[in-house]
Amino acid sequence: MKGIVFTEFLEMVEETFGLETVDYIIYKSDLKSKGVYTSVGTYDFFEMLSLISNLSEKVNIPVNDLIYAYGLYFFSVLHKNHSNIMDLYETPFDMISSIENHIHIEVRKLYPGAELPTFKIIKKDDDFIELIYYSDRGLYMFAKALMEKTFEHFNKQANIEFELLKDNGSEVRFLITQKNGES
Repeated sequence: MKGIVFTEFLEMVEETFGLETVDYIIYKSDLKSKGVYTSVGTYDFFEMLSLISNLSEKVNIPVNDLIYAYGLYFFSVLHKNHSNIMDLYETPFDMISSIENHIHIEVRKLYPGAELPTFKIIKKDDDFIELIYYSDRGLYMFAKALMEKTFEHFNKQANIEFELLKDNGSEVRFLITQKNGES
């Protein structure tokens, strides 16, 4: 997993819960990296799981809720660092449906070796998209948060439902309906 995901996660934890909590989860996680990350480095995904699990235990918030909160936070990081990519799209559906064929290609140019989820579009029309999320990491709540922020970015609202196709969250169906007439 790319280091930017770790560095920004620890930034979010510090902003939300304080530096003492960052120190606690790093110490409690007994990380091979010792919690020292660079944005371009590559680190074991199990370190992220350990950090999130220990944060969940410390602040008494479920892991999936923390992953979702991190997705909301991470969208601002993406927007700040890659608004040029976002500016290429006119609608949230344009952007979401371009994840595989454009956005992830650009991410891999910036972060060689990045292991990204796969999104397969099943059905799409003007105000609805059905897609399947595939990832062994099961961070579908992170993806859901990014999708919600995408609609917010375009001043649109949507109803985003999901169904776990595999219990571990490695395969999830998303049904996204844009709310018409609202901005």
